[in-house]
Amino acid sequence: MHYRVLGKSGLRISEVGFGAWGIGKTSWVGAEDDESLRSLHLAIDLGLNFIDTAMGYGNGHSERLVGEVVKSRSEDIYVATKVSPMNLKWPAPAGTAVQDAFKKEHMIACAENSLRNLGTETIDLLQTHVWLDDWADQGDWLEGVERLKEQGKIRAFGISINDHDADNALQAIRSGVVDAVQFIYNVFDQAPEEKLLPLCMEMNVGTIVRVPLDEGGLTGDVRPDTTFPEGDFRNGYFRDDRKREVFERVTAIADDLGVELERMPEIALRFILSHPGVSTVIPGMLRRREVEMNCALGDGRGLPEEQVRKLKKHAWLRNFYK
Repeated sequence: MHYRVLGKSGLRISEVGFGAWGIGKTSWVGAEDDESLRSLHLAIDLGLNFIDTAMGYGNGHSERLVGEVVKSRSEDIYVATKVSPMNLKWPAPAGTAVQDAFKKEHMIACAENSLRNLGTETIDLLQTHVWLDDWADQGDWLEGVERLKEQGKIRAFGISINDHDADNALQAIRSGVVDAVQFIYNVFDQAPEEKLLPLCMEMNVGTIVRVPLDEGGLTGDVRPDTTFPEGDFRNGYFRDDRKREVFERVTAIADDLGVELERMPEIALRFILSHPGVSTVIPGMLRRREVEMNCALGDGRGLPEEQVRKLKKHAWLRNFYK
């Protein structure tokens, strides 16, 4: 496993991290706790040392599973979690007042709740689960962050940016109070390359890439006739004719690169890790087979420049969450 520094936090983390949304058993259907625990242990065995979870993933269920594993290991495992907005609205609607989402007391109370769920004394990275950039200089949420740092309850602070809205954190990054940002970046959504990633490199802010496989779309496994279990959010994400659109585009990418469709998960993750501004990528991993495949790609190799150039023309900016 290859490691990178998470910006000015100084944390040396695996370039492939564990996205723990799915194991919370909300929105994603199919996770089983026993397999989730085995997957987490296997990932650590393979050198992974960064896990991203959230209080909102199963109302703390994901945090509790992560904490159970971390407490049983002797390795240094770095855990990032997130504070849910007070109004429980994901993503943050434009015009939302910061006091309706994050206040000092809320930041502190949620951090302490997450510490109980994790069973640890410190959270390595605490993030807001949504963000609007005009909040950067509003409200008293930052006082809560500073108090938590002073008390040693969190090591670093970050924000998770709204879906497909890469420019909606630039002010916060420039302010210097942000140690890391989490955002969507993949072969389809390459927008962070324009402003966000260069600014993070300039300001030494860590970067955590989520949705690297477009919720499964970039794996090549989502085909026109693919079905998802009842209650799985992907029924909405890939509704109407979207499965056909995605499959045709992914097939075109594989043809352009001259690779088999089965290699698309590797291509998608290595594309992200080819950017020097990326600290880590956090694919979801519900099963041990996925852990083995994803962790094998954290070898520091990235993609050949020619393939990266070809992938530039396959950008397809759209928001399937709407």
